[in-house]
Amino acid sequence: MPTAIIADDERLMRDQLILRLQQAWPELTILAQAKNGEEAVELVNQHKPDFAFLDIRMPGKTGLEAAQAIAGQAHIVFITAYDQYAVEAFEHGAIDYVLKPADLDRLSLTVQRLKKRISQTPNDMSSLIEQLSKQIAHKPSYLQWIQASIGQELRLFPVEEILFFQSDEKYTRVQTKTVEALIRKPVRELVEELDPALFWQIHRSTLVNAKAIDGVIRDMRGRHLVQIKGLTEKLEVSRSYVHLFKQM
Repeated sequence: MPTAIIADDERLMRDQLILRLQQAWPELTILAQAKNGEEAVELVNQHKPDFAFLDIRMPGKTGLEAAQAIAGQAHIVFITAYDQYAVEAFEHGAIDYVLKPADLDRLSLTVQRLKKRISQTPNDMSSLIEQLSKQIAHKPSYLQWIQASIGQELRLFPVEEILFFQSDEKYTRVQTKTVEALIRKPVRELVEELDPALFWQIHRSTLVNAKAIDGVIRDMRGRHLVQIKGLTEKLEVSRSYVHLFKQM
């Protein structure tokens, strides 16, 4: 029976990939899961799986670094959110990869390739992975998904569906067109992790999706307020960020 370990720092992404793998390859046994590259290396050394599914961007040791450490011990399959630079590099190097969230049809094609590799000795791709690391490392990588809580439920949201983030002392509100969710990560950290071309900081506690802005008005007190498409709520713009709307 073919075996594998999965490494991704996002639990929902691990769960989703496992579900899709069960559908596309019922015979595959998932031996263990890792939250980072260090754990992935330990699990490969411990379980000796046929395949290691590694998210390329994880805190601490990345998937690329983990792949270098276990090169030749298991067949490597990289996991990545859609990243033009990574995908081009993987395809150029004929390296197996899975886009997340995993699509069943696309994953089935990857599984077909992996089944052909299982009888082969894993290649030592150290030099190729080192080249890939250099190609990808200097490219900016921004969050593609946000895990947020709605009551007791944990949901996964594509960042482009989020209208704005707004922090208070304890939580950050995540607002979409239809729901409001919460995360613990403050805006000051999100600023570093989200694409600045898509999310504009308009206040020390507020990030807004530029595509969701319907307009800007001034109230009786002279404050600038951002109007959000589809919502009646307006978001205050602090003086430090008024310059963003000079042409509007």
